[in-house]
Amino acid sequence: MNNIKKLIKQILPQFFIGYFTSFFYGWKGNYSSWDKAREKSTGYDSGIILKKVKESCLNVRDGLAVYERDSVLFDQAEYSYPILSSLLWIAAQNKGVLNVLDFGGALGSTYFQNKKFIQNLISVKWCIVEQPNFVKTGKECFEDDNLKFYFSIDECLNNEKVDVILLSSVLQYIEKPYELLDKIKSTHLKYILFDRTPFVNTEDRITIQKVHPKIYKAKYPCWFFNKQKFLSYFEDDYELIHQFNALDHANIKSEFKGFLFQKL
Repeated sequence: MNNIKKLIKQILPQFFIGYFTSFFYGWKGNYSSWDKAREKSTGYDSGIILKKVKESCLNVRDGLAVYERDSVLFDQAEYSYPILSSLLWIAAQNKGVLNVLDFGGALGSTYFQNKKFIQNLISVKWCIVEQPNFVKTGKECFEDDNLKFYFSIDECLNNEKVDVILLSSVLQYIEKPYELLDKIKSTHLKYILFDRTPFVNTEDRITIQKVHPKIYKAKYPCWFFNKQKFLSYFEDDYELIHQFNALDHANIKSEFKGFLFQKL
């Protein structure tokens, strides 16, 4: 079977391989509720996911790999320069100090990705808010003076002075995303930074994302947001400083975007 797969990869162009793969993996469906999508999913709290992410992040931390994204290791870093420039711009407004709340930041993927660019700032504190199993692992294996892990936004804000909250490829996996945004807006943080967030031209859509088993075996609910609705949600409280195209793409008609908002 492995020999057949290798032969197919050699014969068929990558475009056709991606096209046929999209029938089996990627985003499917248009569900009427999150519960209906969750009934056919496996969730995000799988021990398999944590184990894979932990192994990959340890490799990056220890210099055995250059870059990790969604538990996948790369021998070359793929930087999101709009995110990096946004963080450095925020630090410049704050006299070289950068305090980040990375909501859903796993075990520090974005921190390690950008570490060499931000480590020479006057001060860096990168705080990750995650699921309990990730926080426990983060505290045991990765936490240091610059990288911290917390169980909730409130716990983080009670212990740290935060300038910007970062949500990278996370809002779409929250059951009630606008309730989370209400919570974030209530903190009155000066900056909100989004990356790798999917949008459609229709109403908000609930799908199921089936992850390719080369990454890990999982299926979970995933939102695609209406862009105009999303942007209008912030317009009374925040100014849109910058928007940009993100790295991701999907097998349904959509676009992945990033946004930097500043409190009015």
